[in-house]
Amino acid sequence: MLGKDLLGLRRLGVEEITEILDTAAHFRAVSERRIKKVPTLRGRTVVTLFFENSTRTRMSFDLAAKRLSADTLGFSASTSSTKKGETLMDTARNIDAMKPDAIIIRHPCSGAPHMLARAFPWTVINAGDGINEHPSQALLDMLTMRDHLGDLAGRTVAIVGDVYHSRVARSNIFGLRKLGASVVLAGPGTMCRPELEQLGVRVRHRIDDVLEEADVVMMLRIQRERLEPGAMSTAREYSRFYGLDLARLRQARPGILVMHPGPINRGVELSPEVADGSQSVIMEQVTNGVAVRMALLYLLLGGDPLPAGADHAVA
Repeated sequence: MLGKDLLGLRRLGVEEITEILDTAAHFRAVSERRIKKVPTLRGRTVVTLFFENSTRTRMSFDLAAKRLSADTLGFSASTSSTKKGETLMDTARNIDAMKPDAIIIRHPCSGAPHMLARAFPWTVINAGDGINEHPSQALLDMLTMRDHLGDLAGRTVAIVGDVYHSRVARSNIFGLRKLGASVVLAGPGTMCRPELEQLGVRVRHRIDDVLEEADVVMMLRIQRERLEPGAMSTAREYSRFYGLDLARLRQARPGILVMHPGPINRGVELSPEVADGSQSVIMEQVTNGVAVRMALLYLLLGGDPLPAGADHAVA
């Protein structure tokens, strides 16, 4: 059973991760119905508190809450009192006075969700904190892999690009290793540092060194907003050495899955032909994101029980 909050995958066990993925598989059927709504969280209030830009994650959480019949309230730092100097804790205290049931927070500072979880009684879900973790993204990634590969034990997942600054990569590393998968990283030395091996992964510095052994390749965006000056040269040079195009894909293991957490820099980490090709499951990741976030809200907020043997939530 999950506790009050979801702050990361580092401390979750195999049983908890599996419960989330299994529950998400049940909820996926809701999005395929004509009426895409169930009364599971009717009367609950979910707040999205985003201090960084987001499209997929914010919309996905908002849609997940609405499909469970929760009331939602969106908060954007660009139009809030934080622009006037209000602190995160003062913002949270004001939201607390409105009696929410859950807050979904994205923040540029690692540890911000943990601080709120310690200070307030409502559920906190980490939607990305600094370069620490992004647990719901990793869960939807693992659900997508499981759909195609079944049991992930013994599988090899390659994560390529700006791994060091990627909270998505860290959550995937924690989750995949718990499920028995092997993780190998590749990227420039400034973005794929040797100390990452402390997380129990192998580190390479050429994409060609990982493609032949991988069942899945996850390409990452260059996080220019977090890079130190001079950490990379040009996008063209990066694409030449680390981009995945059709020529490189032909050298990969047959049937390899191509993934990307988004947003994609087309022509940099992925060529358009690969991003939109038959081995890409990127749009499936987006679809699975709604189901995973429905599962998280349901499990954390104690929604109505799933009927025994049901293939989806309450009808």
